[in-house]
Amino acid sequence: MQPETSTLSARTTDAEKNKFIISAVNGTGLYVLAYYLVWGVYNAVKVQASHFFHLRGLWTPSRVVYTLGDNEWWRTAVVTVYSMGPLVCLLVGLIAFRWYWRSERARRGQRKLLLLWVAFQACNAVFGALLADTFTQSGSWYVFDWLFRLGNVVNVVLALLAGLVQLGLGYFGAIAFLQAHDSRTVMRYTNRQKMVVSTLVVPWVVGSLFIMLLKQPYLTIQEILHLAMMGLLITPMALGCLNEVFSDTVKRPQATRIAWGLLALAVAIAVAWRLALSPPVVFG
Repeated sequence: MQPETSTLSARTTDAEKNKFIISAVNGTGLYVLAYYLVWGVYNAVKVQASHFFHLRGLWTPSRVVYTLGDNEWWRTAVVTVYSMGPLVCLLVGLIAFRWYWRSERARRGQRKLLLLWVAFQACNAVFGALLADTFTQSGSWYVFDWLFRLGNVVNVVLALLAGLVQLGLGYFGAIAFLQAHDSRTVMRYTNRQKMVVSTLVVPWVVGSLFIMLLKQPYLTIQEILHLAMMGLLITPMALGCLNEVFSDTVKRPQATRIAWGLLALAVAIAVAWRLALSPPVVFG
């Protein structure tokens, strides 16, 4: 009976391994899809605000850049244009998280995890991006620099506070992230380290690399920092998941299989983004 027992054990191990691989693949697709949804809204709002103020610029695959001289800007235009994206993303994030928490977390399927990733990406577009933009003195950094005019020390302090907020939201978001998974195998506390790697670390790293690859040669340091700042959310969330013993899931979980539709949609949107903005779209 020993050979048969060993065979069954090996099959069980392979089945569990496949579930974590599938979770990693699906999570990466959801990460990429949520990224383009959030930053699509971010940049679209920014361009619309630019049209309102008759500003000239280019919408590239990586960011929105302006072709105005320094003397052509004024305070109202700067504050409005560079604050609209974060404000709308903050609203999108709150709506996505509320939708998830009140309607989706007790249901099975991938939609609840997509909503959560949208909320995470929106959080990063507000708090993480502010910290990243302060390093490069671009993007949302201009809002506080032109609004308060209190010097770079105050700007840096505000950016560091934004980073701390992102860290805190990441840690306290762990319980919500755990509730977004259906698989009993993935949710088992003894598998928590594998769960963290496959559903958090892999989607962030692989998804970010995929996004950066598709943005070449337009990729900028600012965009790389934006993607890196997701680590301020992912790292404390991973620690929170490791410390949290919660391991329940929905009563009738959906079978663990690759979400081909969502993956195809994520790739299609990423490719369409690149094609639509190459060459960059001129506005103003």
